[in-house]
Amino acid sequence: MCGHDGYGMSQSLRAMTECIFGWAKQRGTMPKTKHRGIAAVAADFLLNLIAYNLIRIPKLMAAKPLRSLISH
Repeated sequence: MCGHDGYGMSQSLRAMTECIFGWAKQRGTMPKTKHRGIAAVAADFLLNLIAYNLIRIPKLMAAKPLRSLISH
């Protein structure tokens, strides 16, 4: 694809970020904001991120710890 080593990492991080925003728009309260002002919209966005992380907790708890994946 592209000539540098970080391109694949950049693409995977981009996909992860798009997944979060997609969730907030489809299931969260972000498809059309009902607030005015930067502070209110930022608070709503933060609430969506907190909800997304709470939903992910069971999956993260079931995953193997990172230390067990690293060989000695």
